Amino acid sequence: MLTTIQSMQDVRNLLKKYGTFIYTKDPIADLELMDEECHELYQMGMLEKEQYVRAKMCIMQEIGRLKKES
Repeated sequence: MLTTIQSMQDVRNLLKKYGTFIYTKDPIADLELMDEECHELYQMGMLEKEQYVRAKMCIMQEIGRLKKES
């Protein structure tokens, strides 16, 4: 079943489903690690293309938002 990804919480839940929990106390580093993990899951065929693209979009938007705030 394709999980709909619309927010960072959806991305976190998706990664949690595969046993991945990321917390480094650096929000941007966390997001970069999440991006890498999503890429690996996609390459292994565990994520559909749409899931991967939506997760990547959410992550990139959040990185942009955090950089804008700092």
